[in-house]
Amino acid sequence: MSASTPFRSSAAQTTRALLELRDLILGGELTAGERLSELTVVERLGVSRTPVRAALQRLCEEGLATALPGGGYAVAAFSEREVDDAIELRGTLEGLAARLAAERGASQAQLDAAHALLARIDAVLDSALTEDDFADYVQHNEQLHALLIAMAGSALLAREFARTVQLPFASPNGFVMAQAVAPQARLILTLAQDQHRQVVQAIAQRQGARAEALMREHARLAQRNFHHALRDQHAIDRVPGNALIRRQPPSAS
Repeated sequence: MSASTPFRSSAAQTTRALLELRDLILGGELTAGERLSELTVVERLGVSRTPVRAALQRLCEEGLATALPGGGYAVAAFSEREVDDAIELRGTLEGLAARLAAERGASQAQLDAAHALLARIDAVLDSALTEDDFADYVQHNEQLHALLIAMAGSALLAREFARTVQLPFASPNGFVMAQAVAPQARLILTLAQDQHRQVVQAIAQRQGARAEALMREHARLAQRNFHHALRDQHAIDRVPGNALIRRQPPSAS
């Protein structure tokens, strides 16, 4: 028992360091390109060096930090194209999952769960769309996307999807809260919900190609929302980690 205590303590410190560093980056307190030396992070977080090193390595795996050639780490920065690519990759994986779910056959329990989540999202869209309503949408939307991945019945695909959506911009909810300040918010969310419903229908009817195409198109809606948010500072400020995005200078007319 006593021999395992230091291991648990080290693991707990690593988790704590990872969560705190992630919050500092996504909250903008650690800025894009900022150097993350182990010693500085140790002093800032008050944890020992080994867990900090492990946490920094995990941040690199998640894409929120990069290892520097001369040693040490830096907070990652993302171009607009890289954000587009991250969303496209998520859509590719979700499209594959939808096709596999249709071809392999989702269980009735999974389809029932999907319809229940669709009903909950419908209820949100029938509401006044307050801040709390958007929070409910985020929760139900995350559950629905996770269910669609599970329907594929592929542990490998599930792992790759989980790795991809560790980047905040690639998450199915990456730009949902930015819509809260958009005048066309209800229209955008209604369109997304229609795509949800059509994907579930295609899976139920064993239409693999249609399910895949719909899911890919669903990700492209997120890309469109991203570029709309970039043009509205109030909207982009609501996106976690928005300070990591390098904006392209406006093109000369």
